[in-house]
Amino acid sequence: MARVKRAVNAHKKRRVILERAAGYRGQRSRLYRKAKEQVTHSLVYSYRDRRARKGDFRRLWIQRINAASRANGMTYNRFIQGLGLAGIEVDRRMLAELAVHEPATFAALVASAKAALPADTSAPKVSA
Repeated sequence: MARVKRAVNAHKKRRVILERAAGYRGQRSRLYRKAKEQVTHSLVYSYRDRRARKGDFRRLWIQRINAASRANGMTYNRFIQGLGLAGIEVDRRMLAELAVHEPATFAALVASAKAALPADTSAPKVSA
């Protein structure tokens, strides 16, 4: 059986790590052990933050929709409720785009949501 020499594989493994660590500061881009630790952490951070980004954007869209709907005389909560009752299925991403780039279209959506809502249920009852 032939002898297995591992130098080629070891050098390749180290080269890949050091290539991924290019651009890091100091020892983290030059020393294998430090580079390996940093690359591992970087991969963990990128995995975590790819998932966190989705929530970040959802929060941003909700803030934009809330601001635009309040500018049209309605809260975010009532606006979303009204859209559901009106049967308008537009996601928050699209609503935020409309709020920023096409305020007239967004105002029309607010009007249709207002029309679909029943009277304010949280208003105090007036007994006659």
